[in-house]
This record gives sequence, structure tokens and C-alpha cells, in this order.
Amino acid sequence: MAAGNRLREPLAELFGRIPAAWRAVTDPFIHSAQGQALAAFVDRRVREGALVYPGTVFRALEFNPPEAVRVVILGQDPYHGPGQAQGLAFSVAHGQRKLPPSLRNILKEVAADTGAASTCRDDLSSWARQGVLLLNSALTVEDGAPQSHAGRGWEALTDALLACVVAQPAPVVFMLWGASAQRKQPLTERAGLPPHRVLMANHPSPLSASRPPVPFVGCRHFSQANSFLAAQGSGMATVRW
Repeated sequence: MAAGNRLREPLAELFGRIPAAWRAVTDPFIHSAQGQALAAFVDRRVREGALVYPGTVFRALEFNPPEAVRVVILGQDPYHGPGQAQGLAFSVAHGQRKLPPSLRNILKEVAADTGAASTCRDDLSSWARQGVLLLNSALTVEDGAPQSHAGRGWEALTDALLACVVAQPAPVVFMLWGASAQRKQPLTERAGLPPHRVLMANHPSPLSASRPPVPFVGCRHFSQANSFLAAQGSGMATVRW
């Protein structure tokens, strides 16, 4: 079975191509025992013939340095179907015939919240170019096996990446959807600097999007994020969702 978005390169090579602005976080990790164990596991699964997605593992870090991130949307792990995951949480490659249900609900909420259709139809890279960090907690997954690479070490790296963003001077909006993302809320707290804005709701999956306690449907996170960004002054632009 072929999949154009599968991982083919050793993980260490991909770490070596991460933008310099993030390397203060990623270099210590890949040289640590935990990072080496993660790379060995992922590389072994690829050698054994597993379809591991995506090939562009660190794409979320390619658009902005930490100080330019204005919004963080946190996912769990990449989509586990061929041709879908491209390294940005909730996003899929352009031209998909059928959108994942969670992404479909996200785009519906954008339209309902802002009164205009989203600028994206499938690929959310235009959001990333505006300072939205679309980061999964685990950055690889195997075909047809959700959460198959969870608990292997990715979470330590992505928590460190979140901490790097949290430490930047300018306040950031964090959208935490679902229990897994909301467990990261303590990482967003800081002292001595203006507080970040944390928006929480259920996961956009159809299994939970309309359920209490905080339904994703009608959460209005996108307009709330823009209101917060506009209130920061200093010419901070809002996001064209």
C-alpha cells in the first residue's frame, strides 16, 4: 500500500532540518535518552514496513518562530489515513474528497461564529502563516492505528515546545478542545507577564462536539481569539479564519 504522506526518512534527519528558532528546544530533546529512544522506535517501525504518518513531521514549526505565535490549537495525534496528515493539527492536504469529521465541524464553527466561510477548505496552512501553531501532542501515527505513537516520548517534546511559546512576552490564545488538550492547561500559566487567553471546549469530533459541559458547537472561540488579539494593541492583527 502506497501513501504519499508517509514517513520515509530517519527521524534524526528531520530534527536536523527544524528551523533554527526552535532548535533551543528540539536539539536538547533529540540528544536526550528519551529523544534517542523515540527516534529508534519510529525508525524501527518504518524499517519494519509500518506506514507512519506524516512525512513532514515538524511542519507546524516551519511557519513561525516562537515569538511570532499568536494562537495555539492543540490536537492529539495526526490523522491515521493515507493522504491526510501533513504535519498541522486538524489540517489535511488540499484536495481531499472527504474531510475528517472534526475538521468539518471546525470549519462549520468558523462560519457560524464569524459570519463568513472559512478561508480554508481543507489545508489550514493559511492559518499557520498568520501565526497559528497547529500542534499535535504526538507527532507521528501508524496507518489505521490512532494513538499508536502516544506515550513514546513525543509528549515531552511538544510540552517543551508549548512551554517555549508560553514564555514569550506577548500574550497568546490557547484553544484546548477535549480532555486530552485541556490537561495541558497548567502549562499555559505564568507569573510576572500578561496572562494568556485559554479557551476550552469539547473536542470537535461528532462524538462530543454538541455535548455538555462545554459543546464545541457554538463555542465561538474564533471570534473570541480575534477580540483578544485586537485588544492587545501594538498593531497586532487578527486572524483571517
